[in-house]
Amino acid sequence: MWTEPGTEPGTEPGTEPGTEPGTEPGTEPGTEPILNLLCWFFQTWSYYSLLLLNVFLGGGFMTENCDQFLNLTFDPCRTCLLRRASLVESLPVGLYPSAPAPHDSIAQSWLRLLDRANHSVDIAAFYLTLRSKDQEPTDAQGRLVFEKLKSLKAKGVTLRLSVNAPQSQTVDKFVCLSGAEVREVHMSSLTGGIIHTKLWAVDQRHLYVGSANMDWRSLTQVKEVGLTVEDCSCLSQDLSRVFEVYWTVGGANGSLPPYWPARLSALSSSQNPLHLKFNGVPARVYLSSSPPQLSTRGRTDDLAAILSVIEDAQYFIHVSVMDFLPLAQFSQPPRFWPPLDSALRAAACSRGLKIRLLVSCWPYSQAAMFVYLQSLLTLNRPPLNCDIQVKVFTVPSTMEQMKIQFARVNHAKFMVTDRVLYIGTSNWSEDYFTQTAGVGLVVNQTGSEPGLKTLRTQADQIFLRDWTSQYSTDLTTDQTDACPQAQR
Repeated sequence: MWTEPGTEPGTEPGTEPGTEPGTEPGTEPGTEPILNLLCWFFQTWSYYSLLLLNVFLGGGFMTENCDQFLNLTFDPCRTCLLRRASLVESLPVGLYPSAPAPHDSIAQSWLRLLDRANHSVDIAAFYLTLRSKDQEPTDAQGRLVFEKLKSLKAKGVTLRLSVNAPQSQTVDKFVCLSGAEVREVHMSSLTGGIIHTKLWAVDQRHLYVGSANMDWRSLTQVKEVGLTVEDCSCLSQDLSRVFEVYWTVGGANGSLPPYWPARLSALSSSQNPLHLKFNGVPARVYLSSSPPQLSTRGRTDDLAAILSVIEDAQYFIHVSVMDFLPLAQFSQPPRFWPPLDSALRAAACSRGLKIRLLVSCWPYSQAAMFVYLQSLLTLNRPPLNCDIQVKVFTVPSTMEQMKIQFARVNHAKFMVTDRVLYIGTSNWSEDYFTQTAGVGLVVNQTGSEPGLKTLRTQADQIFLRDWTSQYSTDLTTDQTDACPQAQR
């Protein structure tokens, strides 16, 4: 059974990620505000020109020609320079009580994106549960997001939700209240998996990618990490294409097409990353997706992206993920699946990298995970002397908090190396990469000027805070009960 925090029961050779980032020619200091105004004007002009041309040609233009026309006349990646990129985080109530949150909360970032929405909001999610059935007081942030989503229709903003099928009556009630269009994706019949993606694309200009579900618990009772990017049309348009894939195969009679249309082809990849500036710092950025059956032309496979980031690292690899299992976890019988496990072993033992792996302990952890992780630790012994450390993160709970189902866990899924940041939506076991829909975002700001605050360094600060916190305990090879709560 797929177990997710908040889930109700039953329910190519080419450019490597570490390549030095390019710069955007022709950009002088102080010109960004002017260029952004020009960008907005030109993008609006291009959009309405396309509408008029579409009417004139009887509706036959707004397909692939639209993409071609915009590519010829408007390159938002080279013109719109004021891109705000923010790491965002949800901290469960009571976690790090004496330390102020160093980043905006995910709830704050979602509300800000909704405030900025003018035309469209597209959200792909596992499920939708923004309000507690039991009047739980910590669902207040979820309710704020719910009310903001409801208000979009009055603003003239179109709201589309692509969710895993089947859904409970919660979604039906939401549609009645908000006027949203919801399309359920029957992934079980398409690929044998689920929709596990968590993405927002707003006005094809702003975006969110991260571990948080559309669940009130993901805002106050589960530890999550994500990334929001504002005023970055090219990246948001690329993420919108991932959403459109789900929208295309959704519905009761949804099916995989024999081939994907060019209008859904990737706008970024490991071979052809977008050259952007995040908060003024040059970056190479691309999106990845899984499973391969849902990857359109040019899209980097999510597993390939992770393996590429691992291969690119030179000194260290820090991974924070809820589950790490070299198994086809949800197959019967489970089978061994070594790609990620082998990649980390090779990085540590063949290339001398320092590997730090932070996993979670909660009632839905698999006891087998800790045995596999202990096998990694044996590589530290002479004569190999590899450098691998594993810690287990446990979110503390009061008696009252323990009553909240599917909560109180570190659900983050990100990796930081000495060169690259990867933010994903998948746990690290086979099913998530071969059957289940997920998305990843790779950000490379290698070569930026010393002292500049990069997303990679900020993410590493989050990792190191968690790694050295009182909530993390060392996993050792002689432990027989590393996570007493785990399923056996």
